Amino acid sequence: MAASDPETAQRQIDEIDALSSIYGDDWCVVDEDERIFCIKISDCLEQPKWTVCLQVILPSEYPVSAPPIYQLNAPWLRGQDYIELTNSLEEIYVKNLGESILYLWVEKIREVLIEKSQSSDAAGPNIEKITEEIDEDNEDDYSLEYQPVQEDTIKTLNFVMSESQEDEELPPINHGNPISDRRSTFQAHLAPIVSPKQVKMVLAKLHENKKIASATHNIYAYRIYCEDKQTYLQDCEDDGETAAGGRLLHLMQILNVHNVLVVVSRWYGGILLGPDRFKHINNCARNILVEYSYTNSAEESSKQLGKNKRVRKDKKRTEH
Repeated sequence: MAASDPETAQRQIDEIDALSSIYGDDWCVVDEDERIFCIKISDCLEQPKWTVCLQVILPSEYPVSAPPIYQLNAPWLRGQDYIELTNSLEEIYVKNLGESILYLWVEKIREVLIEKSQSSDAAGPNIEKITEEIDEDNEDDYSLEYQPVQEDTIKTLNFVMSESQEDEELPPINHGNPISDRRSTFQAHLAPIVSPKQVKMVLAKLHENKKIASATHNIYAYRIYCEDKQTYLQDCEDDGETAAGGRLLHLMQILNVHNVLVVVSRWYGGILLGPDRFKHINNCARNILVEYSYTNSAEESSKQLGKNKRVRKDKKRTEH
């Protein structure tokens, strides 16, 4: 495997950590050294009718100058269905050159599956019949695609501001449920913000709490959308937990959340957690973003996407 630029390699790591946090058990590491990953995608979480397995290999140049090598596996996925879906994925890559695209790919595939589940053949694929029809002549449909383009558990904090400390510019601060693993505890805190000044105010207020101030690390990231410039003001802080702030910010970028500050406190319990610590940091952050409606859970995203498709279809019928 060719050596990659350290910044490019770090972008891959950040993306993989974020996807693992978002998709949980559906995300699988096939071979970490060779950068091979797999995710199971379905039209819904409860009783899926249509499912695809997306396997990707990340070249050392991805995402800067090369796309992922990918394979789509499903007994029913062949012919025109296969061609249309691969064309959609490659179009997404071309429109987002140099950007991390795996999340966009997964959600595009899910969108296609939801459309199929709502079509006239909503009973789902006849997998047994289709499987019998697949022979060696069709193996090329599943070949890899590569087209280069230039201690003690710490209780949940219930922080309440006293009336004498209230400031109309200080936003409310919310606290998520803690995650404990091998005597380390992680807890996320969230505040709606619209300016860097508010970020400083929230951080100062959090550090007034003795438990938060005594945390081994207080990692944070924020994103603010500037309407006048149509751009984002964003920053992050590791607070001694190397690369944790950047990973947290990357998660927020993938989820497309803005005007929010997320702080994750970690109380170290004396046992090294290795890469698991980043998983817990991202999971804490995602959980509190879902809880306060900055993003949807995987199940809600699937349902909302299906609802949007039905609305579009009804609108088309009305127009005709």
